[in-house]
Amino acid sequence: MIDIPLSLPRRPLGRTGFQVTPLCVGCAPLGNMPETFAYSVAEDQAIATLLEAFRSPINFFDTAAIYGDGESERRIGKVLAMIGGLPDGVVLATKADRDAATGDFSGDQIRRSVERSLTLLGLDRLQFVYIHDPEHTTFENVMGKGGPLEVLQRFQAEGVIAHIGISGGPIDMLIRYVETGAFMAVETHNRYTLLNRSAEPLLDVAVSRGVAVVNAAPYGSGILAKGPDAYARYAYQDAPPALVERVRAMAAVCQEYGVPLAAAALQFSLRDPRITSTVVGVSKPERIAATLDLARVPIPEDLWQRLDAVGFDTNDPEEHRFK
Repeated sequence: MIDIPLSLPRRPLGRTGFQVTPLCVGCAPLGNMPETFAYSVAEDQAIATLLEAFRSPINFFDTAAIYGDGESERRIGKVLAMIGGLPDGVVLATKADRDAATGDFSGDQIRRSVERSLTLLGLDRLQFVYIHDPEHTTFENVMGKGGPLEVLQRFQAEGVIAHIGISGGPIDMLIRYVETGAFMAVETHNRYTLLNRSAEPLLDVAVSRGVAVVNAAPYGSGILAKGPDAYARYAYQDAPPALVERVRAMAAVCQEYGVPLAAAALQFSLRDPRITSTVVGVSKPERIAATLDLARVPIPEDLWQRLDAVGFDTNDPEEHRFK
């Protein structure tokens, strides 16, 4: 069990100088993305959720330009205006994205993405910007002259961006980016959970190079939080029958110990010393307190061995998602 007091500890976000909590509020669902999450989030619900999150001890927030095609950032910006700006000590990370309609991943598009993020968030400076989902372009494009990285570095030199990270899916790809030394943090999603451990080598490489690891989607986009009968989806797509049965087996083991499956799923990420912060998507105000409660549930050490024995995958969970 990880001991999380009401104030929450702070950990260094790599070499950025930022101190962040081990929990991070994931704002993707707040962008109203039913095509991804299979549910909608109205603006008033999103605003209420963000207000509750800013009142909480969590000081790390995660969004992206492509979430709801800007809607997540717009709603965050609206709340920031309501509360008088980004609170002291809060770290807000966003992501520069390809054009959602055309797939354009050029340096010019990344510049437009950052400029729109500044406008939607109502900020004149961004603390942390990831290059998002570079699996939709090439390594040579991202790293080349006039490409996305160079554009973000130009913003950095101008003082518009403080730090740059890389966020995406395929693990071998992310390792290649981490090994360039150009990024302060790497964000992985759906690949280090109770059900899938494919990010294991990435965690080791990042830590060895002093790059912070941010682990998103510890519930596998929902199945480990809501259960396989209520939400049989993993990594934003229908879960295969074998995976659904594995979740049922894990839920049965957790029930033996009187531990919610969601608590085990969350703490699986929180307990790993290689992970700086775990991004948990939220869509309702009450999810903030519920997440903090799940992080504090006592979990016997032998439960982890029982869950490991159920089995897990090491393949890419999105291998066929975009084909």
